[in-house]
Parts: sequence; C-alpha cells; structure tokens
Amino acid sequence: MLRGLFDLAPRLLMLLPPEEAHELTLRSLERGLSLRARGPDHPSLTLSFAGLTLPNPIGIAAGFDKDARVPDALLALGCGFAEIGSVTPLAQPGNPPTRVFRLLQDRAVINRLGFNNGGHHAALARLLKRQPGRVVGVNIGANKNAKDRIEDFVRGIKTFSEVASYFTVNISSPNTPGLRDLQAPEALNELLGRLMDARANLVAAGKPKRPIVVKLSPDIAEEDLAPIIARLASHNVDAIAISNTTLTRPGLRDPAAREAGGLSGRPLFHRSTVMLARVYQATRGKIPLIGIGGIDSGPTALAKIEAGATLIQLYTGLIYEGPGLIQRIKDDLTEAVHRHGDFAITDLVGKSAQAWAAQPLDP
Repeated sequence: MLRGLFDLAPRLLMLLPPEEAHELTLRSLERGLSLRARGPDHPSLTLSFAGLTLPNPIGIAAGFDKDARVPDALLALGCGFAEIGSVTPLAQPGNPPTRVFRLLQDRAVINRLGFNNGGHHAALARLLKRQPGRVVGVNIGANKNAKDRIEDFVRGIKTFSEVASYFTVNISSPNTPGLRDLQAPEALNELLGRLMDARANLVAAGKPKRPIVVKLSPDIAEEDLAPIIARLASHNVDAIAISNTTLTRPGLRDPAAREAGGLSGRPLFHRSTVMLARVYQATRGKIPLIGIGGIDSGPTALAKIEAGATLIQLYTGLIYEGPGLIQRIKDDLTEAVHRHGDFAITDLVGKSAQAWAAQPLDP
C-alpha cells in the first residue's frame, strides 16, 4: 500500500508549483517519509568507478540536493551514489522566480535557477554530521559575481576535501552568464591546472586524493569537442559527466518551451547520448563517463550504459515517474546483464557506442 502511495506522488506533486513541489520532496526525505530500497542489489550491478566501489550505477543528478540536506535519504532510496550541489563558496539566491517550468507534453523541465544555494559553510556543516562510508560526491560551482571563477572551484576542492567522495566541476550550466566559457580549451587548461595543483597540495599535506569529474554541456560545437577532450585527457581527469541541460529546443510541443533556461528530460536524451558515445570513442573508453540526460526508464538507462556510461544520473525522470523508477531501472539492468550472457553491468559499457556516435546530434 505504501509503495502504491509513493507511485502516486508525481501526480500529487504536479498540483504544486515546481519549486514548492521540490521543497516538499526535500522535507519529506529529511523526515524519513520516502520509499526505501527493496533490498540488497544484485551482485551484477556492483562496480568500480575512479577507485570507488558502488553497489549499482544509479545516482541522482546535481541540482536536486543543492545544500546536502538529504544525501543519505537518496542512498536509502536505492541509489548507488549521491551527489550534492552545485554549491558555491558564498550563498546566493539565484535568478528571480518564476524560474522552473514543467513541459508536461514533452516530459521535460526548463530551469533558470542560477546556482541558488546556501554556500560552502552550510553544506560542509551538514556533510560533517553524516557517517562516512557510502559514496557522496560534491558538485562545485562558481559564484555569479566572482572576480576569479577558477579560484571559486579551487576553494571547493579545499573546503570539501575531507568529506567528498569525489568532485564534479560544473562548468556547463547555462544559467550563470559566462560560466560555459571555461569549457574553451585554453580556459579549461588553466582551470584544470589549478585544480590539479590544489589537489596535489592537499595530498602532500596528508589529505585523501579525491577523484575529479568534469561536467560538460551538450551544446559544445562538434569541432570543439576534440580539443576539449584532449585537455581533459592531458590533465588526467578521473571521469567526465555528459551532460548538463541544453539551450536547444528539439521539436518541443509544450507552450512553456519558449521559456529561457536549460532544458532537461526526455527531449535531451538523444543529443546527450550521442555526445556521450562520441566522447567514449574519442577517449577509447579509457576515461570513465557518467551519462546524464533523459533517463526515465530501464531501456533509456541501458542505452546510456551501452553508449559508454559507467554511471548514470537521473533527475527529471523522477519528477514524472516517481521514486519507484530507481528500482525499475535496477531490475531492467540486472535482466539485461543476464540476457546478454554477461556477469556484470560493466560488461555492457560501450557496446553500442559506435552506432550512437554515428547519429546526428539532432535527429
């Protein structure tokens, strides 16, 4: 009965404005009012990622838990890992409301939140209170008015080095003016150089070495992708996340499609998966990838993995499908491993990368 109630949650939350629905969801998770994982995951879903061991490849994308309010509740839902943020050094309100729009006809969301969060100090205080053990990453960003945005990212590495299982460097949000400029090869070169130096200094001081993931935009020009990947590889990043939200509007029907901001959900699936496969091929599968964008079912999750993702992250799919989506995906992935005659989900990584990479970004 309780599981059925949670299956109704998406329809009930649709009656509220998006940000109110999100806040209600966070408060429910804080109070333990959430669906719990059915039981231990099948051993075939266990995997290693950048030196971390996870019980399954599913996480919830950054933006859901910006301030580290519910990482353990997300793990209890059945996720293999959690990621908080994006968090900036100083608290900031983000862009003025209204700034989140559901596109019901397209099973999508447009947001122009603009890194609204409570800042490093508040998130760190919460993370210090939790029991270590399970994998919780920290997605770091830069303040809108920062004089030196790269220094903001360096501060994130320094601040959370004791509590982050890994870092995701968010230089791909479309809602902070100029942030995506850090994806340009020369700017990226400087950013990565300073981040790796900061990490090396922390390790020399006896701190743990945390993996660094760089999150890319799905709107990178095709001719720019190769030099960007070359910079990422030359600095030995531990993983690449693909992708953030898009500014494109691929064949949308909902009237809200005219709103400014980043588009997530089902319409992003094709573009983000093609880019994922192209990065997998360009890196020859040597750099682990996180696949994000349009995952709302077991088949779409499997497609991301077969296109090259070692891990996957959800967000908008949960808005429309509810928390039961996590278990359904795990069931489908387990069945897919057995169907292919393999022993582990990692055996399926990249199996369809060539076919996906050959497709146009916009079908």
